[in-house]
Amino acid sequence: MASLFTPSPTTRSGGGDAVYVAAVPLKAAAGPPQRIMSMAYSLNLSYIQHFMVLIKPSSLTHQEVIVFDFQPRNPESIEAAISVLSGNLIPGVVLQRRLKKVPRQRCWLVGSSKGNAMEMAIDFNNSWGTDLRVGVHDCRNYTNELVQHLTGEMQILERLPRS
Repeated sequence: MASLFTPSPTTRSGGGDAVYVAAVPLKAAAGPPQRIMSMAYSLNLSYIQHFMVLIKPSSLTHQEVIVFDFQPRNPESIEAAISVLSGNLIPGVVLQRRLKKVPRQRCWLVGSSKGNAMEMAIDFNNSWGTDLRVGVHDCRNYTNELVQHLTGEMQILERLPRS
């Protein structure tokens, strides 16, 4: 089961679709870069994690969830790594995919959406700029802003547990 945190008083406890935030290791090219990323992730360094938003529609009776995230178009390319390190813009992409269930680790229930979360997320994604710049317009910004759009919760990543 996903761990919970204490949401702000603006979070509604029911009525909408369940909204979660999850963190996974950043992807890196095979070899030393991948080992460095894995070590940093195991130390729970938040800037080395990739964040994404999960929606569990109330209309679904099974455990399936929909994942939305923003990442470089080719996250494992050497060009992406160089652009990220230099602070340059790189082409990004908003992805949508399905998972069979909510992850058990590094996943937090944020609250309920203010409406149909799938429609709201798709509308949000249609207006999201896809030029990615780490620390300025990246998966953290995307996650914070999509969660705010869905639930009203502001700066959610700042309030997640560190472990």
